[in-house]
Amino acid sequence: MFTTPAQITELQKNQMDAAFALGQTFFDATERLVELNLAAAKATLEESVERVQALMSAKDVQEFMAMSASLPQPTLEKAVSYSRTVYGIANGAGTELSRIVESQLAENNKKVTQLIDFAAKNAPAGSEPAVAALKSAVAAANTAYDTFTKAAKQAVDFAESNVAAATSATMKAAAAANDSVKAPAKRKAA
Repeated sequence: MFTTPAQITELQKNQMDAAFALGQTFFDATERLVELNLAAAKATLEESVERVQALMSAKDVQEFMAMSASLPQPTLEKAVSYSRTVYGIANGAGTELSRIVESQLAENNKKVTQLIDFAAKNAPAGSEPAVAALKSAVAAANTAYDTFTKAAKQAVDFAESNVAAATSATMKAAAAANDSVKAPAKRKAA
């Protein structure tokens, strides 16, 4: 399989490229999360100042209560949006990592197959059953990996649909709660 130093060097280069790609994916995702967190912190600070100033400008208790009742809804919407963005970043990084790992596994499987074929050609007479068993073991391992990968993808899809449903339900419940708080405040003001 590896008969020349050039082949060993090529293998090492491929492994280093994969390691670099994995590291770059982690750094990119981390950078995006840091940028998101800084933007969220800045926006939260600015909005807090604006809300306090608005509350302090209320002319009477009813106006103050009406303003107070309307504050949670935008905050909840922003929190849900933030969570979606974090999830998107994590999901994108996970997809990229999976792609890199799958690529490396495919390359490694190719190399193992070449090694088995090389061993089969150079094996002494009578060792065919051992080579066949080795080929069968590699095929079984590949099948198990494929099954695991499909199951993992189904679990991710299921989790994504549950997150979407929970987000939608949370937003509806928050809107209903906000409406129920606003209704008594409007009746008192009238």
